[in-house]
Amino acid sequence: MIDFPVAESGRRSSADFGRHVVADALRAADPAAANAALAETNWHSGYLRHFRALVSSGLDDGYAIAEAGLASVHNRMPVPLDPPDQPFETFTVDGNGSPVKEVELPYGGELLRGTALLHRLDAWVAAGVIEQSCADAVREVMDNPDWLDLSDQRLVVLGAAAEMGPLAAVLSWGGTVAAIDLPAAWERVAVPEAGRLVAPVGPGRQPGADLLTELGAVAQWIEGLDGRLILGNYVYAPGAAYARLSVAVDALAVHLGRSREDVALSVLATPTDVYAVPPEAVAQSKSRFEARSRLARVTESLSGGRLLRPNYNGDALNDSLVPQQGPNYALAKRIQRWRASVARRDGVVSFAVAPPARTRSVTGNRLLAAAYAGAHVFDVEIFEPVTANRLMALLLVHQIRKPRPAAPLAWQDETICAAHGGLWRTAYHPRTALGLAAVRGLMG
Repeated sequence: MIDFPVAESGRRSSADFGRHVVADALRAADPAAANAALAETNWHSGYLRHFRALVSSGLDDGYAIAEAGLASVHNRMPVPLDPPDQPFETFTVDGNGSPVKEVELPYGGELLRGTALLHRLDAWVAAGVIEQSCADAVREVMDNPDWLDLSDQRLVVLGAAAEMGPLAAVLSWGGTVAAIDLPAAWERVAVPEAGRLVAPVGPGRQPGADLLTELGAVAQWIEGLDGRLILGNYVYAPGAAYARLSVAVDALAVHLGRSREDVALSVLATPTDVYAVPPEAVAQSKSRFEARSRLARVTESLSGGRLLRPNYNGDALNDSLVPQQGPNYALAKRIQRWRASVARRDGVVSFAVAPPARTRSVTGNRLLAAAYAGAHVFDVEIFEPVTANRLMALLLVHQIRKPRPAAPLAWQDETICAAHGGLWRTAYHPRTALGLAAVRGLMG
């Protein structure tokens, strides 16, 4: 079982693990910030400023921070990948339908393609919902529909039942997908209408595997797959299990990278995190803030500046961390970002900031569900999962077919193809509008 190390208190503590990993990462660029993280006495509520520091301190040394963070993760939580006593067999399902051969995007109850899809991309860019590079990438896939045929790749979807994953899209294009999720989640895995679905299976049970207890067997099964591998990280688990799961997946990525020379990575970044953003995003946000309504000005004043503060204040850092998601969620997603940054220097990586979406994990939190329902008041668009996952699958295709080299600075890579839903360009700091959005959502 992969678990947190024992802290000085004698207990296994996710907070102690997260605090030390963040401090170790910061020490590569900002020793004072590292000491501040170590001195944080209430990690559950105090982690926000330290995760912001990981970006602000890493504007020039982002790669060093990523390397130090990953080294700390695996030094503090070593992950064994022992050979299994009984290897997995392979479960296979073949679709008998015809593959989709043009770019389609479900949106608002319609299936957009051609001119209608181009208009939607333009509308999203104008509204500040996606970055121009995201729209350009989708257009390039539209111009090269043969790219959709991923039959020459072997996409491994870790978290196959995830609503944001590309499994259904790649199968619809006729590709082969290796699906890995818990056996209990198998009923939520899409059945292929086209393409081929393969999965590990143990004797007498549903297909699937537990990455926290069967990682060695999973690694061996993946190593036996034919074709160029794309290791896609779409896993999720509630609470502290998510951090453990993210460490396990990262160990798997490192292992496969050493045992095979043909491994690409695919990662979705959460929009509710901290990013350094392009100047144009800051400019649009500031323009919106200056044009805010009289009611918004009065609300900010009467709240003593606690509500509806400007999104940017002298820097270009978008801080969309949501306290309700907690430090374990933030750490799990940051580990994934670090791996994407480091791996892109040596290989092929698909990475993009995904839009906020009405997934089960989000709508299960009453406050977040209400805030999402009212987010449109603040120029933030919340995507339906069926739209979000297909959009991100198209970006995966673009970044696999047309890989880009690593940028000189790590944060620059993270701005490319971002579909943040408007969080980078809204007038207000997201946490100072969250409660008002929730009120608006409950009223609606």
